[in-house]
Amino acid sequence: MFRRRRQSIQYKTPQQVVKMRAAGLVVAEVHRAMREAAKPGVSTAELDRIAEDVIRSAGAIPSFKGYDLGFGPYPASICSSVNEQVVHAIPSETAVLAEGDLISIDVGAVLDGWHGDAAITIEIGRVAPEATALREACEASMWAGIRAAATAKRLGGISNAIERAVGAAGEYGIVTGFGGHGIGTEMHQDPHILNYGPVNEGPRLRTGMALAIEPMITLGAPDTAELDDGWTIVTEDGSIAAHTEHTIALCEDGVWVLTAPDGGVEQLGELAASAAHHD
Repeated sequence: MFRRRRQSIQYKTPQQVVKMRAAGLVVAEVHRAMREAAKPGVSTAELDRIAEDVIRSAGAIPSFKGYDLGFGPYPASICSSVNEQVVHAIPSETAVLAEGDLISIDVGAVLDGWHGDAAITIEIGRVAPEATALREACEASMWAGIRAAATAKRLGGISNAIERAVGAAGEYGIVTGFGGHGIGTEMHQDPHILNYGPVNEGPRLRTGMALAIEPMITLGAPDTAELDDGWTIVTEDGSIAAHTEHTIALCEDGVWVLTAPDGGVEQLGELAASAAHHD
């Protein structure tokens, strides 16, 4: 019988959360720039150059560039996953966006030693109605998980809320090999956050936790495969995917969405931390 590894969760002080908010706002600015730049005819390499310029102009460092999972450093500042690519696709000059594409852009920035991490899915021009529905379902499930973070007792409450929201939206596949994570002085920390599962599993949710909530869903089956580059994850059946993510902090008085420009106030209402009103 194997002993389960005890999770080592980094709890942040209010002052440290403020530092994470500064990094989160850099990520939010990158997303704004991506929404403006992602058009038909634009390569994902060009998007990467724009993103890195925004990050470095803010005095921050790209979290992803040089990140190494054991098979070589990641070469870019964003992950730019198009259509059947789920996550971790490397930007390229030959990957040129076309009308009808769906692109998920994941980006991280580290500022003063603290990380922000978030992802958005963008429609390129006019897309098929089912692609819009997929994007909207993914975003809705992320916000369901974030709202659950304000009220659930255990981490499983977040996972379960995401799963239920996806199920309510339609017959989508929930990617099982990837999920959310703790975040702070490192981009990936304990705990790992599944996008499905029972309510009462996992560590207790406590003030000072900082979490990246990130569902990934598909129009088909949830099965994925890794390409030969060692990074890009695609759907096995070729169906399109969507990926959304926000970094949040659990505060004494609610949830602060550190990578949302408004701190999450519009989506969370009274569940938003009062700090979100005072940037």
